[in-house]
Amino acid sequence: TADDTDWPTIVALYGQLDAMSGSPVVKLNHAVAVSMADGPLQGLRLVNQLEGLADYHLYWATKGELNIRIGEHNEAVAAFEQALDLVTSAAEREHLTRRLAVARAA
Repeated sequence: TADDTDWPTIVALYGQLDAMSGSPVVKLNHAVAVSMADGPLQGLRLVNQLEGLADYHLYWATKGELNIRIGEHNEAVAAFEQALDLVTSAAEREHLTRRLAVARAA
């Protein structure tokens, strides 16, 4: 489970991978791991510093999830709407639509 996961180690490993690759997607995954280890606000701060992912639906989906977790529901709605504009997979579209409904209902 997520609670049983060694998130600090995953954060460290993504830090090493980032140092080797510099990939924005690796940086996004690192931010997700940080959010799990240190809380959603810390992860969101890292996500908000990323560049080069404005056309990547998972960037926006991550912003939506982290904003829900910190109680910023209007920000979450906007992020999920952006993700839905970019997603091409039907399964991911269904998931994002459900998460958008959660953000709107809060």
